Amino acid sequence: MRVLVLCEYPSLNGGEHSLLEAARHIAPEQVSWLFAAPPAGPLAQRLQQAGWLHEPLICTDAMGRRTPRDTLRRRLAALIRHYRPQVVHANSVSMARLAGPVVRDLDQPSIGHLRDILRLSAGALHDLAAHRRLLAVSVATRDWYRAQGGPGARIVVAYNGVDLERFAPRAPTGYLHTELGLDRRVRLVGTIGQLGLRKGTDLYVAAARQLAERDPAVHFLIVGQRYSRKDESRAYEQRLRAQAEDGVLRGRVHFLGVRTDVDRLLVELTVYVHAARQEPLGRVLLEAAATGLPVVATDVGGTREIFAGAQPSALLVPPDSSAQLAQGVERILNEAALRHELGHAARRRAAAVFDVRQAATRLVEHYVEIARGAHGRGDRT
Repeated sequence: MRVLVLCEYPSLNGGEHSLLEAARHIAPEQVSWLFAAPPAGPLAQRLQQAGWLHEPLICTDAMGRRTPRDTLRRRLAALIRHYRPQVVHANSVSMARLAGPVVRDLDQPSIGHLRDILRLSAGALHDLAAHRRLLAVSVATRDWYRAQGGPGARIVVAYNGVDLERFAPRAPTGYLHTELGLDRRVRLVGTIGQLGLRKGTDLYVAAARQLAERDPAVHFLIVGQRYSRKDESRAYEQRLRAQAEDGVLRGRVHFLGVRTDVDRLLVELTVYVHAARQEPLGRVLLEAAATGLPVVATDVGGTREIFAGAQPSALLVPPDSSAQLAQGVERILNEAALRHELGHAARRRAAAVFDVRQAATRLVEHYVEIARGAHGRGDRT
């Protein structure tokens, strides 16, 4: 079965990582992959390494200006006519919107992936409804779009998966302490994600200040970068960096940029913090859980679904409260038994619900069903 995957950005964000990880666990005889994606960047490099067919799709110019929709839709229609895929998979809300009129006109079996929680216009919802099935990354995401008037039963939950062998509990090696020139007795607290208001990086820095005032033996890591080119996003990052160099935080907040060693890096942390103001289903939370790392996270979007279960597997706090974030982190730092309990419970939860092999199997099932003419149906989460 040939599947045409539509990707908008050249970077490797959560949605791209999740799909590529699932694709890696799908046998070539089951799916022949074709990606329409920007011609250069980390995503293009990964596709080349995997040996998957890649057709260039330029969605923005060098200044970040979007390619006109009509131009992109003509390009998509030409690709579909040329390659005749059994299924088109639009791997984001924006690409699902873009492809909607094209697949409707061509009567092309397709899937749209709802990886963000966004407020959409009636026109955008109409475009999404052109797909035979919409995969929501969490129950919270599904319910959000159903409440907006999305196509009801066609929106089903498909959890992302995590590689349980790559992300697994291991003894720390201290390599990160060496890299940063820190004594091994220093405890590391970290967060990973795009630098931005939605991910709550400012809340993390504010919580770090409160913790730093009470504990001199803790340092704070920020892994990721700003992708937005908007002036307000640039100003946001500048404020973050200024705050991280002010007073008690000077020399104790480390901006590490984009890393390719996240699996090793997580093992070196004592606590992982996720301060997002909105989160459909945070991929790095799955990775932290699989690593057996105790987590403090804001209770937003699909985060509660990751850590659901009879036994607590994370400390969840209200959004927009740096004080409660700091209190949660401090509690984990000070209570070894709690660290052990949360880490073990998180690993068990990840293994039971978020194994990437399960996610890959379900994705193939969706493709087969859609190619055979099925539309929406009940969730199997």
